[in-house]
Amino acid sequence: MIGIIILITLFNLQIVNGAEYRETSNTKLAREATIEAARGSILDRSGNVLVSTEMDFSLEMYKSKTDDEQLNNSISLMTSILEKNGNAYVDTFPIKIEPFEYNFNSAEELNEWKTKYKIPEAASAEEAFYLFRDKYNIKSEDVKEIRRILAIRYAITTIGYSTTRSIEISEKISRESAVQLQENSQNLTGVNIVVEPIRTYHTQSLASHIIGYMGRISDKNKKEFEEAGDDHQYESDDKVGQSGIESVFEKYLRGEDGIKQIDMSVDGTVTGEYTAQEAIGGADVVLTIDANLQRIAEDALERNIIKIREGGFMGNVYDANGGAVVVTNVKTGEILAMASYPDYEPSQFYNGISQDLYNVYTDSTTKPLRSRATQEIYPPGSIFKMITAIAGLESGVIGVRDYVNDNGRFIVSNDPNYKNPACWYFNQYGRGHGNLNVSGALMKSCNYYFFEVSNRMGIDTLDVYADYFGLGRKTGIELSENSGILASREVAEERGEKVWSKAHTASASIGQSYNTFTPVQMAKYISMVANGGHPINLSIVKNVINSNGSQVSREEINEYVNKKLNKEAVSTEDKNINPETIAAVHEGMKSVAEEEGGTAYSVFRDFEIELGGKTGSAELTNSKDSKDVIAWFAGFAPYEDPEIAIVVAVEKGGHGSYTGEVVRDIMAEYFGMNMKEIVGDMSATTEIESFR
Repeated sequence: MIGIIILITLFNLQIVNGAEYRETSNTKLAREATIEAARGSILDRSGNVLVSTEMDFSLEMYKSKTDDEQLNNSISLMTSILEKNGNAYVDTFPIKIEPFEYNFNSAEELNEWKTKYKIPEAASAEEAFYLFRDKYNIKSEDVKEIRRILAIRYAITTIGYSTTRSIEISEKISRESAVQLQENSQNLTGVNIVVEPIRTYHTQSLASHIIGYMGRISDKNKKEFEEAGDDHQYESDDKVGQSGIESVFEKYLRGEDGIKQIDMSVDGTVTGEYTAQEAIGGADVVLTIDANLQRIAEDALERNIIKIREGGFMGNVYDANGGAVVVTNVKTGEILAMASYPDYEPSQFYNGISQDLYNVYTDSTTKPLRSRATQEIYPPGSIFKMITAIAGLESGVIGVRDYVNDNGRFIVSNDPNYKNPACWYFNQYGRGHGNLNVSGALMKSCNYYFFEVSNRMGIDTLDVYADYFGLGRKTGIELSENSGILASREVAEERGEKVWSKAHTASASIGQSYNTFTPVQMAKYISMVANGGHPINLSIVKNVINSNGSQVSREEINEYVNKKLNKEAVSTEDKNINPETIAAVHEGMKSVAEEEGGTAYSVFRDFEIELGGKTGSAELTNSKDSKDVIAWFAGFAPYEDPEIAIVVAVEKGGHGSYTGEVVRDIMAEYFGMNMKEIVGDMSATTEIESFR
């Protein structure tokens, strides 16, 4: 019975309906194609789009069962549409027309080509042209039309294609071409229009170190994804984030690809297509930065570095070659702007970067690809002194109304051959500052005062407070960052120092010794000084919004980032620093910018917003060049109720007061002041010893 049923079924398939099924089989082919998901956008805090994905059209062709005449007619129609709309297409055919001539770099190349394609050695360009026309059975007599067809036929010959593997005819075709090609699809064999998302960076180099760039996936990328628990199946030609937010938030930004089926007749004509699996767009990442403030910060930093390099401050020339600036909300920890100079354009990496340009970007001196704000560590110099002041006051070794007499040189050793450290003022003028309290010491940036205070409390107490303010450990920002180094007994032992001395403590108290931190760490510390000493966590990602409109929870983001970047979640208990301590420190910082004699008074003397600030010029470790210093400025405003903190660092920047202009310009933008009415009088002498 089973055998009879099978025989009847076979008879029905092969005899009764055989002709119909054969015709259907011969006129219908099906191919699966990937629907690439649109990558999520990156936006600033106000919703301004910094990076997005725009749909791009490209044209591909599959091999089909058709004769030369139909294929040539199809190619002629296709290329005429592309040319009419100004779209280029693949063309490596090495013969030009009008006039006919070969397009080779050397006679040797030409002879090799003739041998490969069996062209007579003596054949002219015109003769070779028509030999190829006959080879491909092109019937047209129009030289231009023949040339168009030859371009594609030659590409098919040299590159190859099949019924399952296409050849790309044209990339980034116009929407007009896409529509016209679709309308003529019945006359185009094997032709398929591909819609693919293209990453578009709308603001060129703006926030480049925050946003990052994309590139083709590597084995290193795959390993990182596996270690982060990302089990997404990537293809070998996928493009993924290589740095910045593009890299850290790859999992959320990328989306999930879909699948579509393309039906074609045996001659290659597309007869229909449908979606088998919808693509799911990537999530949008909303940053905490303000795009306009970011632009002001970048421009101000660049102007300042160029001005320092060109001797714009009283003719003093310094080889300033890079720097960073970080702007934070002192109450929330949100980063409002973060710039690194020099920068780069992320778009230049998307489709592959030239070797020459890559060499410029990887230059060992300027390091444009490296975020100086989060990855470079510098000695902080005198902007560290607020920590020494707070530690001394809170530990009780000195009071806000106690005075220290700066007599010039601080004695740490009685050895006559040892040069005891001195205040910068003594080195410059041959005498000390005299009696100073904590506020006056900050205003004058008196090294001697902080030598004395740190000697009374010791390095261990100083380290407790430095750690509390986030120095020597990562801030938790959602980007790759350096943890920095906090000077301590343990670090000294690691470096071969068997004994921690008074000299070590004195050096550490003014931001030297082994102390090296990132600008973003310093920004966290200054934010805490500004907000009354309360712990905050820095963040540059406001939220992540899925394609369906739902938001990713803060807990999930933090857990993901910590795992991705190998960071530890840190919860700091509030030390409840005495308001009197904070007030004394604030008063000293206010004097720096607001009172005559303050180290930044010449920059802010006519500024409309009351602020607190601190300059610093720190010697680079092991440098023999006296000009090889990091110029710092750290400030907050408004003074009575601080909202923002700003930290600037410039490599080989001369003196900290020089960088004050960056802070001034950013504050002017933030508080909506008229930039043209802000005048910085740099006529005052601001020569500052490198420890300042």
